[in-house]
Amino acid sequence: MKLVLLLRLAARNVARNARRSTLTALAMVIGLALLVFSRALADGGHEDWIRGAVRLGDGHVVLESPAFARSRDLADRLTPGALAAAERALAAPALRPLLVAAAPRLEVAALATAAAAAVPVAAVGVDPAAEARFSTLPGKLTEGRFLAPDDRGAAYVGDRLARRLGLHVGSRFVVSAQGADGQIADQLLRVVGVFRTGLPDADEGLIQVPLATARQWLGTGAAATAVALLLRDSHDVDRAAAALGAALAGRRDVAALSWRAAMPELDSAVKLDDDGDYLMHGILFAIIGLAIVNTMLMSVLNRSREFGILRALGLTRGQTGAIVFGEGLLLTAASGLVGLALGAGATWLLFRHGLDYSALMKGNITMAGAVISPIIVPILGPAQLLQSLAYIAAVGVLAALYPAYRATKLDLVEAMKFDA
Repeated sequence: MKLVLLLRLAARNVARNARRSTLTALAMVIGLALLVFSRALADGGHEDWIRGAVRLGDGHVVLESPAFARSRDLADRLTPGALAAAERALAAPALRPLLVAAAPRLEVAALATAAAAAVPVAAVGVDPAAEARFSTLPGKLTEGRFLAPDDRGAAYVGDRLARRLGLHVGSRFVVSAQGADGQIADQLLRVVGVFRTGLPDADEGLIQVPLATARQWLGTGAAATAVALLLRDSHDVDRAAAALGAALAGRRDVAALSWRAAMPELDSAVKLDDDGDYLMHGILFAIIGLAIVNTMLMSVLNRSREFGILRALGLTRGQTGAIVFGEGLLLTAASGLVGLALGAGATWLLFRHGLDYSALMKGNITMAGAVISPIIVPILGPAQLLQSLAYIAAVGVLAALYPAYRATKLDLVEAMKFDA
């Protein structure tokens, strides 16, 4: 009953001082709405970076030899036995709902030679059908076509590499690399398509060839250096890696690596951007917290006679402070719900199809192996909304503590004095 009475007194004080309560609540509402929008935009941008990078790279999860992850040497490839174990792991019931595509790769450092020049490249043997489901590279075509399943001796090259070597669709050139037997092996290739990703390293240093051609050229038999996995959602990476780890338990020749381990530059960039967001949000909420403390503290000092009367009627120091603290909690609860609805509603109504930054971007902007899209689609999720609500609740609670403490320290005799 005492708790109910104290909350009723707190609610009455909030309603009676409408202007003060509105100004305090407004700061919290705007702050939370901005937090919801900025977090949704940041999460949408991060998801776009990750999705773009993994579909041009090794996927959300990559299966490869632990030694190959360090050496990038063809000698540390996945043997046919390891590939068979990987295929069995991919059939695990826990993994199937998460998986979109699996693409085997055979990668080797090579030298591409034509009449115009010789350029070091990464030559990657791919399964054209699997690659079309997995990668965005087939959609980056500028000339010719992508690889076909029945191609032999075909090559899909970047436009910068094509210019350096003087190539066009139908041109022939030679790639040289160390084969499985340790000897230098040459392969004559014919350009069937040219792509442009916007990533200089890919456009100037990447060649894709049919997996069958790469295996014959390098003498690896039915081997691969990696199997790249594309998942439905980047948030499923840990679940997928755990399922693969359980399915591959006991094998030392094949391991599952998440994109964070396979692409540490991208992982660092996402974490750095997150840290910057948290810093800005911390500054914003510190300002909001100080405004709440100032408003409530002035309220306590201006209501000393009211508190004196409550004390004279029998309220203890603790109960007097509890009233002030209850006012802070009520304002925080109301402001949190309104701010959450405002932030989520505005984000969904105004920007659910994306926020277009193309007017501010000149050309392609790349970062850590990903081309940044000029249109960022915000992502709103229950966990993100609850986290934002927890932030504003923490700010409101902390901001109400000091004014409540000051209310407990008011002297009864001084508080009952009339102003001169």
